[in-house]
Amino acid sequence: MEKPGLSKNPTAASFVRPSRPADASQSFVAALHGKYNAEAVAERESQIQIVFFGTKPAQEVGFDKIRRQLARVEDLTIVILDGTRVAVDVAPGDKSVKETSPLIVELDISRNLFEEFGQVVQICQELDSLRSLRLNGNRFRLIEDNEISAFTNVNDLGLEETLLDWGALCGIALKFPSLATLSGSLNQLSVLPTVSFGTLVDTLTTLTLEFNDFTSFADLAPLSSLTSLRNLHLKGNSIAAISPPSVSSPIFPLSLQYLDISYNAVTTWSFVDALPASFPGLTSLRFAHNPVYDRPDTEAIGGGTQTKSTDEAFMITIGRLGTLKALNFTPISTADRANGEMFYLSRIAKQLASVPEAAEPQVLAQHARYAELCDIYGAPDVIRRDEINPTYLEARLITVHFAHAMNAKTTTIPKSSDIYAVKGVAGKLFGAEPLRLRLVWETGEWDPVGGFDEDENADDSSDEEDAERGGEGAETQTDAPAREEKGGRWVKREVELKDGPRQLGFCVDGMDVKIRVEDR
Repeated sequence: MEKPGLSKNPTAASFVRPSRPADASQSFVAALHGKYNAEAVAERESQIQIVFFGTKPAQEVGFDKIRRQLARVEDLTIVILDGTRVAVDVAPGDKSVKETSPLIVELDISRNLFEEFGQVVQICQELDSLRSLRLNGNRFRLIEDNEISAFTNVNDLGLEETLLDWGALCGIALKFPSLATLSGSLNQLSVLPTVSFGTLVDTLTTLTLEFNDFTSFADLAPLSSLTSLRNLHLKGNSIAAISPPSVSSPIFPLSLQYLDISYNAVTTWSFVDALPASFPGLTSLRFAHNPVYDRPDTEAIGGGTQTKSTDEAFMITIGRLGTLKALNFTPISTADRANGEMFYLSRIAKQLASVPEAAEPQVLAQHARYAELCDIYGAPDVIRRDEINPTYLEARLITVHFAHAMNAKTTTIPKSSDIYAVKGVAGKLFGAEPLRLRLVWETGEWDPVGGFDEDENADDSSDEEDAERGGEGAETQTDAPAREEKGGRWVKREVELKDGPRQLGFCVDGMDVKIRVEDR
């Protein structure tokens, strides 16, 4: 069956001089000797230029021993012959593959000159120990060979960048009766048609379809029949929705526990809320580098749940998905879950406070776990601030709740009062010398401590944002007891009000604040 494929990449073509002679193809056995045989390596060594660091030549230490080991091709278990122009198994005069290197367990023959899949069969049928096979980047024109005995023990197959359609990929995979891991990345797949999975239903546990053209999980609906599938890798696609509005959401098997949808196009938290319905067995997720994870939450009414850093996005994702045990390669401990859910609940309360009471149902519709979290942690306090005419005296006063030791007192102080005046009021209320008092504004907000997001690449983490400061007369700090209680992940934000002429209105936010009074 003919399976042509053309790359959609706008820069896929290459310019080749017509006068330049083509590199000749070779057999598998010749390529094996050419790469690993010590004599061939010695011939190339005479052409290698010595590298100097200043006046000192670079020395190779231990390479001779490695070369001698690799030169024994009959003992090799891992063979990598990618891009070596292999077209056939043996050429006239060559020994057979089995006589040359019978112990191969892992074989990579990617980006070679195979046109018929039967040529791969001829190589692999002589490798009884073969377990892993990489065929990435080959352009198979004919794949009609139905031979399966050559791949009886192979459990790992790579078919990346072959530009085969889904039916052809599955047709090849069905030749591997024990296949557990299949990679079909970079094949320009956009929708998976329904095909017969045969033995793959019971054997396939890991499927990688990264860097294709999927836009929703509905494009992958046929995978729901793979009842043994545990890991699904979809990094680098264009997934932005569970399914289009007119299509029902797919439900994947309960066995599927790990999902990688990093570097996709998810822009709303409603997508995250819908994941448990489509992936009922989901316990581990990689979600970094989606717009909703990296940038502020654009769907939040009143802007109350803006995600200003990946640390906050990490906690919000935990809060929205109650079954997760790992996120972005980070295990979620009991303390992490409690921290994330409480932080998420506080964000919901903040969002509710930013809208009128009549709009509460619309806000709560964005948070599927709100009722569940309220049952666990109690309903959060929603404090709505009424707008005050700035010309009224009331608009120029701040209600301050002072707490000193076991005593608490409330008073109103003009916004224009400096910190010296505020200390004077506190000293008068508690009968203490003002300059011997220390004022700490308790903001009621939480700050992340340290980056604990995924550390796969340097660009996968972001710098901690600076804590908001109340002005020149304020110094942000964290509460040590809160740090211990929150497992070192999130701590209560506190701001010390330093002595100075700075006005109170520029040092605190809001018209109702809580200030702790401490003795120096």
